[in-house]
Amino acid sequence: MSEPSRPGPVGVVLAVDPDRFTEVVEALRRAGLTVTGEQPVVGTLSGTVAEDRVEALRAVDGVDAVDRERTVRLPPPDAPVQ
Repeated sequence: MSEPSRPGPVGVVLAVDPDRFTEVVEALRRAGLTVTGEQPVVGTLSGTVAEDRVEALRAVDGVDAVDRERTVRLPPPDAPVQ
């Protein structure tokens, strides 16, 4: 009998306090975030996290916003207008 599959990681984009960027990023890593990009001057970063850890990221002191990454697909340029 196989174990139920766990949902894979989800992409997230976070806004954090730029004055405490390094400290907040370390706390996010401890909360389960795998950082994939950092923009310390503007206080944003991106990463992946298990679905069940998204709320834990929101609870980290210094986090202003957590948004899930979204994929937008556009039709090819030669597709008819819909």
